[in-house]
Amino acid sequence: MTRTVVASATKEIVIGFDQPFCVIGERINPTGRKKLAAEMVEGNFETVKADALAQVAAGATMLDVNAGVTAVNPNETEPPLLVKTLEIVQELTDIPLSIDSSVTEAIKAGLEATKGRPLVNSVTGEEEKLEAILPLIKKYDVPVVAISNDETGISEDPDVRFEVAKKIVERAADHGIPPHDIVVDPLVMPIGAMGTAGLQVFRLVRRLRDELKVNTTCGLSNVSFGLPHRHGINAGFIPMVIGAGMTSAIMNPCRPQEMEAVRAANVLNGTDPNCQEWIMTYRDHQPAAAGAAAAPAEGAAGSGGRRRGGRAARRSAG
Repeated sequence: MTRTVVASATKEIVIGFDQPFCVIGERINPTGRKKLAAEMVEGNFETVKADALAQVAAGATMLDVNAGVTAVNPNETEPPLLVKTLEIVQELTDIPLSIDSSVTEAIKAGLEATKGRPLVNSVTGEEEKLEAILPLIKKYDVPVVAISNDETGISEDPDVRFEVAKKIVERAADHGIPPHDIVVDPLVMPIGAMGTAGLQVFRLVRRLRDELKVNTTCGLSNVSFGLPHRHGINAGFIPMVIGAGMTSAIMNPCRPQEMEAVRAANVLNGTDPNCQEWIMTYRDHQPAAAGAAAAPAEGAAGSGGRRRGGRAARRSAG
């Protein structure tokens, strides 16, 4: 059985087909967050701290840490900022971390600063990246996310993306890195732009599990990009992709609807023994305020009126 071990200084977790789904918190990332990027450049890490604690409280298994605040001289600016961010997060929580950068020097600096056995995010099938990142993975004995694109870009053909993943696994083996330390990101396409994106990724994840025997991950919210009510799509996608064999995702654990889907999938997949996590999380669960507001007041008109009022309230809420 494939088991990818990641660890902090004090806590070890396993990503695997027989394990609870691994939720990798995505929030410590300035990409698309101008306010956070500006704060980090100024040395203000209050939002980083708040995001770290909130994600842990919401149930994240790991935290992804990214400090890519600028495209100007990233080889000079990103490594020290990433190290500082990693150090701050490690002071706040004992869960394992994912070092997220496209800059080789930043990954190297992050590996020096991170305690335990972090996940490196990421390597692609590009020759330059393979030659730069795989020796670091071997030297520090850590697992790595393998993204299924290469010099030709991201293919819309899932078979091409499978072959890129296979190439990375084989090249990793040449460096003495076992398949269980490769976590493949098969690249989820937006369902709004490609109607077969869901079917593609389900089939691709099954192939990666059955043929390459590797764990998998994805940027979960990519599937809903460009659509309204994205969290509904994300929540529907989670149990389906877990059923296909995906074992982790980089996602926002502070979205209750999505975390409920993860926990429910763990129950139904048999990775939450005796429903213990579900019960501990939801045994005191209260109906949402909107639902309570839709309920009729005591002593209201007869049952027919209450039903009509309930339907109207639901339509209004929708």
